[in-house]
Amino acid sequence: MVLEDTFGRKVTNLRLSITPRCNLDCFYCHAEGEVQPREELSLEEIREILEVGAKFGIRSVKFTGGEPLVRKDILDIVRAVPDGIEASLTTNGTLLEGLAHDLKAAGLSRVNVSLDTLRPERYREITKKNLLDRVVRGIRAAVDAGLTPVKLNMVLLKDVNEDEVDDFFAFVRGNDNLILQVIELMEFNECTLHGDVDRLEREIAENSKEIVTRRMHHRKKYCMDGAEIEVVRPLHNTEFCAFCNRLRVTSDGYLKPCLLRTDNHIDIRGKHGEELENLFVKAVQIREPFFR
Repeated sequence: MVLEDTFGRKVTNLRLSITPRCNLDCFYCHAEGEVQPREELSLEEIREILEVGAKFGIRSVKFTGGEPLVRKDILDIVRAVPDGIEASLTTNGTLLEGLAHDLKAAGLSRVNVSLDTLRPERYREITKKNLLDRVVRGIRAAVDAGLTPVKLNMVLLKDVNEDEVDDFFAFVRGNDNLILQVIELMEFNECTLHGDVDRLEREIAENSKEIVTRRMHHRKKYCMDGAEIEVVRPLHNTEFCAFCNRLRVTSDGYLKPCLLRTDNHIDIRGKHGEELENLFVKAVQIREPFFR
């Protein structure tokens, strides 16, 4: 059985937050919209959620946080992914160097690395930590381990890192294992540093030799002078919503039908078997595009 909402959108992707904890303190962090989370999901709970996902035809799962690599059982979590589901992970990269090869051996396919600046002083200002060198080594280790393509998630921040876009282009240029994702800042908090993603995407499009439209969110992939770039724009974007194929699970056990809403979560804590399956179906049935 494939899950499909009332708008005809099939759900084939699960985004599973496994912890609210993080070893960085980025000033713009929206924490996946979680508010006062309960105790994080156990390995056994995660395994059962993944098994239900497999029963409903979920084809890929992305583990997120917080910072998922702070979990001591992260390798067991990756091993718990059923056959037929591709597993990936979003990380800040600070702990990736020592885990990359073990993650690959456990069954992880690829990683996204959140990185908003290539300048040490600016990195410290954004994250409150002096760990940029460790992140760069983590990216190299991920490429070496075959966790590719490694996608670099750069949140565009007004008056903070807009002047580094060309530096990021240069960082990924000529390396087929690296893709740059320029991401629009979310609106979960009072942060008002939204960079002009619309203008930047127009400039990238004008200078690209090839433009490919991806199935996920119908967003475009730009090939520009040996650099592969994607622009992620969730706000005021009807295409982002119309082509959404994701169901989210919060770190404390709620099904989250929509990235941009926090008022329609479904509690699955302590639910098992047929009851848990029915709640998956319910969560998908109440999905609706945030922007239409």
